[in-house]
Amino acid sequence: MGLIAFLKKKFKKEDNKENNLQVKYDEGLSKSRAAFADRLAALSKKYKKAESPYFEELEEILIEADVGVDLALRLVEKIIEKSKEESLSSIDELNEELIDLMFVSYLEKGSITNDLDFKETPVVLLMEGVNGVGKTTSIAKLAYRYQQLGKKVLLVAGDTFRAGATEQLAIWAQRLNVPLVVGKPGQDPASVAYDGVKKAKELSCDLVIVDTAGRLQNKANLMAELGKITRVISKEIPNAPQETFLVIDATTGQNGVEQAKKFSEANKVTGIVLTKMDGTSKGGIVLSIRENIGVPVRFIGLGEKMTDLEEFDLERYLHGLLVGTNDE
Repeated sequence: MGLIAFLKKKFKKEDNKENNLQVKYDEGLSKSRAAFADRLAALSKKYKKAESPYFEELEEILIEADVGVDLALRLVEKIIEKSKEESLSSIDELNEELIDLMFVSYLEKGSITNDLDFKETPVVLLMEGVNGVGKTTSIAKLAYRYQQLGKKVLLVAGDTFRAGATEQLAIWAQRLNVPLVVGKPGQDPASVAYDGVKKAKELSCDLVIVDTAGRLQNKANLMAELGKITRVISKEIPNAPQETFLVIDATTGQNGVEQAKKFSEANKVTGIVLTKMDGTSKGGIVLSIRENIGVPVRFIGLGEKMTDLEEFDLERYLHGLLVGTNDE
């Protein structure tokens, strides 16, 4: 059974649409599906057998879907090899091979663990990302998620330089009824983070989410600032921060991949939060990020509601990207 057939069988539409997580993925990835899966299907009608124009068009589709040039070239090279080694000439068969290769390319980068590990608390989660990617909203959505799972959450307003950053986080903290630790405007973010983790220990919190400065990622001093926050936190809680999530706006495409590279060079990023996935046609960015920095997407934004930040599921993602709701 090919991967597409497997995904269709595994994620059959449930009777209660509101509770169907796959529907969220399918609807959130509808723009990307139109730009990728629909174009793959068109290739099957356009070409009767594997030939150079087919491979050239396939490469173009992958690049325009933001899979990334290097990965696109490698995938097409492997497809060409497969077509020769196994004498595959059917475009449908080659498209199916492509999907299998995309799946494997993600998995071979290492294990995938999405959820946070609460064996030892408090868990400190550092949130990074440039301004405008949806970092503050993602912090609120993560706080809401773990509240619903019965965890006691504390927020730390470590972005002390951006006007309005603390105020925005304070509004969310009030709405969610979670404690918030703030500093003074311009205060050293590391000292605010330190105060935050101390408070979390006093309150016996399960999770501390620390907001960080979101200015341009190519500034060396700002990267050093992130490193300082990590060092200071670890003095209060050994091995903290246990997690460092980088928030990336999916609509920025390869710019988001470049951001991921810069941040991962500055300190250890353990996961990606990919926002605004429902607003882009370039769904291949998931594969591109994994290919370039080896870090998995941990959470994916599929809408505006508090419940629309979902754990990333590779199989659901591929179903949404390739199958959707029309072929069920």
